[in-house]
Parts: sequence; C-alpha cells; structure tokens
Amino acid sequence: MNASAGPASPRFATKLPKVGTTIFTVMSSLAVEHDAVNLGQGFPDFDCDPALVEAVADAMRAGHNQYPPMAGVAALRERIADKIEAVHGRRYDPRDEITVTAGATQAIFTAVLAVVRPGDEVVVIEPVYDSYVPAIELAGGTAVAVPMRTDFRIDWPAVRAACTARTRAILVNSPHNPTGTILRADDLRELASIACAHDLIVISDEVYEHMVFDGQPHESVSRYPELAARSFVVSSFGKTFHVTGWKLGYCAAPAPLSAEFRKVHQFNVFTAHAPTQHGIARYMAERQAWREVAPFYQRKRDLFRAGLARTRFRLLDCEGTFFQLVDYSAISDLREADFAKWLTTEVGVAAIPLSAFYEQGTENRVVRFCFAKTDATLERALSRLSAL
Repeated sequence: MNASAGPASPRFATKLPKVGTTIFTVMSSLAVEHDAVNLGQGFPDFDCDPALVEAVADAMRAGHNQYPPMAGVAALRERIADKIEAVHGRRYDPRDEITVTAGATQAIFTAVLAVVRPGDEVVVIEPVYDSYVPAIELAGGTAVAVPMRTDFRIDWPAVRAACTARTRAILVNSPHNPTGTILRADDLRELASIACAHDLIVISDEVYEHMVFDGQPHESVSRYPELAARSFVVSSFGKTFHVTGWKLGYCAAPAPLSAEFRKVHQFNVFTAHAPTQHGIARYMAERQAWREVAPFYQRKRDLFRAGLARTRFRLLDCEGTFFQLVDYSAISDLREADFAKWLTTEVGVAAIPLSAFYEQGTENRVVRFCFAKTDATLERALSRLSAL
C-alpha cells in the first residue's frame, strides 16, 4: 500500500452522472487564458446604480446584519407585491405569497423540490437553461425535453403530446435564455389550456422580465388568473439591477404553493442576505428603476447588432434578455463547441455554443453572445469580429 496516497474515499454513485464542469466555466476560463473579450457568461461588466450600493451599505451600518425573517424582509416583500401589481396587474399577498430567495436558481430549485416526487415527469423546453434538468433529477423526477421549432418558438402541439399521466409540471422561461425570444399572449393561452387540461404546476422563470424590447409587453404568467393560480413565478434582482453577484431573487405563488415552497426554502437556505434585502427595499421605494432596464439594454442590443451586421454572422431575432444568437454557417462548418473555442483562442471573443443547452447536443451552427457589457467592451469585441 502506498502510504502517501492517504485513506481511501468511500464509494458512492453520483446523483448527476451527466453533469460535469459547465460550459460557462469552461469558456470563461478559456477567455482568461487567451485574453479574449468574454461575451460568453451572462453577467454585466459595469457597475450598478451607486445609490443602490449606498442603500445596502446604510443597511449594514444600521445593524441589519442578523437573520431576517425566513420568507424575507417584510418591506421588500411589500415592494415586490407593489411592483408586480403595477407591471402585471396581479396583487400577491406579501405575507403569504411572496418569498425572497438567494437568487433565482435557488428559487427554481426550491420550487422543483417542493412539488416533484420520484417518478414524476416535468416538461422542459429545449434549448433549456442548464440548471433545470439537474434540479428535476435531484428531486427524483424525469425531465421530458420538447425542442423548440426551427424559429425558436414553442411547439405547443408537441408540448401537449409530451404530457402523460405522470407529468407533474412544466418549466417555462420568457424572455428565453438562450434564444432571446418571448412568449406572446397566444402562447400563454396555449400554456393555460395544457396546464389546466393535465392539472400541471407551472414554474415560470421570468428573470429577464424587464428586458423586453421594441415596445412588446412581457407576458407574465401572473397576468393570467388560470395560470397564476397554479404557478411559481420566479424573478431576479441580480439581473434587473445589474448585481448578479448579490444572488437575490424571489418567488411569487398563491398561498398553497408558497406554503410548500417555504417548507423546502427554510431547510435548503432558510433566508437570504439581510442588508441586501433592506437596501433593495429602500431603493425600490425611492425609484422604479426597473422601468429603465428595457431601453438601457435595447440600446446595447442595437449597437451590438449594427456591428455584427458588418460581419458574415447571420443575426437571429432578439426580442428580450441580454443575449444575441448568431448563425455562423457562412464562416465555418465546425461543430458549435469547436467553433466557440476557435473564436475564443483565434479571434479573441468568447461565446457559448447553443448545443450546450440541449441534452443530446443538437447542432444548429449557432452561438450565443452576451451584450450586457460596456460600450467599450462591445466595441472591442466587434473590432475583433469584424475580420470574420
């Protein structure tokens, strides 16, 4: 026996055999290694409003540094209820129907754990954000993937056909990461028809709700009574206020669903960062900053698209989020992951292959860029991409 090897680790079977290092980590590391402009991972490279930082710092100085209530600071839940009512026309009870979470990913994970049991199926829409399927599998459920159509719209007949007696829930995301498409009123009516017919719970990831462009409304499931009655609606302060590292979000749901949500929430995280909650509550009381987000990102989208139009990339529609899909068929016949690595190492701009959002690695010759960057960052990336 080699004594230097140390004691042996216990043998166990992984709960997530298909999960390795995420593509976001891989591409970000590659970007650092090659000094590439990182348009891969979805986070801003600019600061938030200084007034928001001051509000959180003031909360720390005021002594708000111990555990807040499990469901979240009351003032913040009140501000969230006010915002949802003002924007989407539905009033959630801040006491029993809104829970503040340690980011949107935790909220989605908690909602899945609250309602999905071993043997249940959950319909997800491909391309699908990478946290959804592992959450379903850790709950003992099975993710049933329904691919979008070639125009990256949801294929509702296929969704309906995918529902069985074992289907427990459907997980939707609008504005959609990674495609940048949005759900419209007709989509919500189809979703309601299917959910009611099969008695499904809906988990609606709406973290980009304030990034909908060209005058289109965000069609939240909370706008539709028959959907709101059976839905967990998840959103993110990190995305809305450019503070992704603060990891603060929330879940709005009717009281019976919220009660189940909180049973899990209190044991997987208990509560979220206290001074951040107090600071955001004050900030939201003083200004409706979320109303500024769509025009802010639309200008960045338009700047970025204008630059890309001078390359051989084919631009796909971007109706929301801060992501732009491009078809590179006129540039290369490489597979998406290989093209993204080539783009990073040889051109100096990092992107994410769309195939990473499919369980079977479906190839479309499409990559995703993030334009939540300073104008200088975008111009530097466009300068490098202009050679293509």
